[in-house]
Amino acid sequence: MVEKQDDVLHVEGGKPLNGTIKVRGAKNFVSKAMVAALLAPGVSVLKNVPEIRDVHVVSDLLRLHGVGVDVDGDKGIVTIDATHVQLADVADVDTLSGSSRIPILFSGPLVHRLGEAFIPSLGGCNIGGRPIDFHLETLRKLGAHVDKEHEDGIHITAPNGLHGAKIHLPYPSVGATEQTLLAAVLAEGKTELSGAATEPEIMDLVAVLQKMGAIISVDVDRTFRIEGVKELKGYTHTSLTDRIETASWASAALATHGDIFVKGATQPEMMTFLNVFRKIGGEFDITDEGIRFWHPGGDLKPVAIETDVHPGFMTDWQQPLVVALTQAKGLSIVHETVYENRFGFTKPLVQMGATIQLYKECLGSLPCRFQQRNFEHSAVIFGQTPLTGCDIDVPDLRGGFSHLIAALAAQGPSNVHGISLIDRGYADFRGKLHALGADID
Repeated sequence: MVEKQDDVLHVEGGKPLNGTIKVRGAKNFVSKAMVAALLAPGVSVLKNVPEIRDVHVVSDLLRLHGVGVDVDGDKGIVTIDATHVQLADVADVDTLSGSSRIPILFSGPLVHRLGEAFIPSLGGCNIGGRPIDFHLETLRKLGAHVDKEHEDGIHITAPNGLHGAKIHLPYPSVGATEQTLLAAVLAEGKTELSGAATEPEIMDLVAVLQKMGAIISVDVDRTFRIEGVKELKGYTHTSLTDRIETASWASAALATHGDIFVKGATQPEMMTFLNVFRKIGGEFDITDEGIRFWHPGGDLKPVAIETDVHPGFMTDWQQPLVVALTQAKGLSIVHETVYENRFGFTKPLVQMGATIQLYKECLGSLPCRFQQRNFEHSAVIFGQTPLTGCDIDVPDLRGGFSHLIAALAAQGPSNVHGISLIDRGYADFRGKLHALGADID
């Protein structure tokens, strides 16, 4: 298979990234809010939407189901008219399977609107298991019939409608929490969801659903209580800023000895990251317009990090930050507790000159699902090590951007292959790199 020329980025590294870039809404929220619009016959307007591939994938999925979608990329506004919803052609839906894992979240809204839903096979980044069993079990408890034997995927029906239930998640899965919220708001009766995820993107989805007419309360012990209502209406909502992209640019500033002002970035959902950024030796300044991140000069300091569900250190933050830690003087430790295969991206870093050792043991104190399960889920980074450019293949979204940071921090040329994966979560990253003075083509 011949590689497309625009899927390769040539990078001449060794230059600090300096300047201002703008970050819009959170990838991990925007797509879910677009699905939520399916719940109400009417028009919904979502603002501060990033120009990323996932938005277009969800837009196409909605259109396949008869929904009108208008995307104004320049203004960052998506208008969704879900007055009419219909079952999509199985073959058409299947053409989009693998492009996104979002189709599983269509289940609840489609069952409410049409009485049934078809879910194709799912894609997403290859960073570890993302079992949909939690999703399917949630739907079953709410009264859905799940047919996994359908030749084209999973067929979900609810002959007697969906009904409230008590649901406990053994792990605070973001996807399963979203599934429950989207399915329970129109279910008859009350639903109690314990062990839920409480990420900022989840809480923004709750805010959207409340605007639509849902009744949802949240307890401090990760329990959501949803009182089903008979109908919902469209919403108008401005997305929270993408905290993952913000942290990625912050890490790029550290790794390249740069100075980047991230316009649109906000403090509350970034506080855990900001603490670690400061411990490493990075500087930041928070204003009403955004957050400035910069390398103040001198040596960066090593740290020990354990990823965790919110309010812990986000798993998506660690990959870009590991690149910066290769430039810290001393030994840093990262214990990954969310995804078991997230350190595959470190192999090219080692080829570039980094000293990184992976371990199957838990190098941390947090409870970990991967203990004694033969996964290399802990990393020790020995710094400071100079990086040298090389050819790199992008493995996944966050790993790909991390490789891009490494290429920018390295001395000499690098060719980064498969950059289309990065488009899924980083809007106009080439344009932003040009604005920061990067030497790329």
